[in-house]
Amino acid sequence: MNAPRPKAWLAWSSGKDSAWALHEVRRSGEVDVVALLTTYTEPHDRVSMHGVRLELLRAQAEAVGLPLVLVPIPAPCPNEIYEARMEAAMAQARADGVHHVVFGDLFLEDVRAYREAQLARAGMTPVFPLWGKETTALLDEMLAAGVEAWVTCVDPRQAPAALAGKLLTRELVAGLPPSVDRCFERGEAHTFAASGPAFAHRVAVQPGIVVERDGFVFADLVAPPPAG
Repeated sequence: MNAPRPKAWLAWSSGKDSAWALHEVRRSGEVDVVALLTTYTEPHDRVSMHGVRLELLRAQAEAVGLPLVLVPIPAPCPNEIYEARMEAAMAQARADGVHHVVFGDLFLEDVRAYREAQLARAGMTPVFPLWGKETTALLDEMLAAGVEAWVTCVDPRQAPAALAGKLLTRELVAGLPPSVDRCFERGEAHTFAASGPAFAHRVAVQPGIVVERDGFVFADLVAPPPAG
């Protein structure tokens, strides 16, 4: 008789990499993801950095069939507050019998080391199903599998501001400067995943207004109006 798989939460940014990480761990069976963990900015009720409305986040969670664990943070958010609130979330996880957290990180060693150190303090184990994958090939694999991702936030110091609100396609990526990582792993941009193999159905979205705030360019994704 097979032993039960360890329970995990998945760090869900609302973007393509976290959606693909969910697909990968479901496919491998390494852990049993039982919830999505997301930080959101309290003053704006939006996913931190991605700028995604909570109503769209909830629609994603419904589409992938998992509950949300929401961690509110202020804006700006001092690191000590972020860490205290994440520590509280990890305490909740352990109380629920969850001892693993899945991340969609790809290659930034300092980010991985930080996550490992923080989770070790909390008595949790990180899982990195996408770690070390070559990002051009990885993005091509995502798109070939039907991942639909919209660019929600751009750092104009690293990537063209005109990316905001665009649908991620091979043609769009091919036109980017060579300095831009093809999965935006260095924070060049952030995305919203509307569909893919982790989803039971597509989340209906369309790009709204584009604004610049705090040095970043955000596209406000919205649900389309009802037909008729």
